[in-house]
Amino acid sequence: MIGNDWDLALADEFEKDYFLKISDFIDEEYESKTVYPPYEDIFNAFKLTPLGNVKVVILGQDPYHEEGQAHGLAFSTPDGRPIPRSLKNIFKEINAEYDFPIPESGCLEKWAKEGVFLLNTVLTVVEGEANSHSKCGWQTFTDAVIRILNCQNQPIVFMLWGKQAEKKKELISNPNHLVLITSHPSPFSARRGFLGSNHFKLANEFLRENNIDEIDWKLD
Repeated sequence: MIGNDWDLALADEFEKDYFLKISDFIDEEYESKTVYPPYEDIFNAFKLTPLGNVKVVILGQDPYHEEGQAHGLAFSTPDGRPIPRSLKNIFKEINAEYDFPIPESGCLEKWAKEGVFLLNTVLTVVEGEANSHSKCGWQTFTDAVIRILNCQNQPIVFMLWGKQAEKKKELISNPNHLVLITSHPSPFSARRGFLGSNHFKLANEFLRENNIDEIDWKLD
């Protein structure tokens, strides 16, 4: 289904009744409505970041719900599309920490391929209707994904931004991992902790201390 080690890790989950109901629901939604991301991109985060490669997890909520913005990676948007305000604040924080230039593209595939698992807790959304698929079962699935990540021996950094992401902290009990919590990078909350959080440097310090290659946060 995905094409890497996630298939084996999630094999039992894919057979559970709730996931089969999600699949039926999603198929009907894509047939009858405009739904994002494109159907073939729903599992892009898993395809681009195999389980064994995960170094950092960044949790988003649900995909962007405007045309052409969502492509299956939390906070990311394809090349050539306007950069959403939350992502602009992410770039602003990286610039403050590392003095890297602000990227002209909002595509985060480079991070994903380096081991940054860009997971939305809900994987699909109806056009123009934020949170429209938040109760169809996706959160049960992504909670299972976080539990699988929690069980990995290799140290992982979990970046939980905002109250919805912070709720997932109870799923992360493995002392091998580092959990970083602050406000969401949204323009409504970024100044309540996200800006100035130093999360990107803290993540790399933790990886370095555990003899894991750091993430190159520079995109351009």
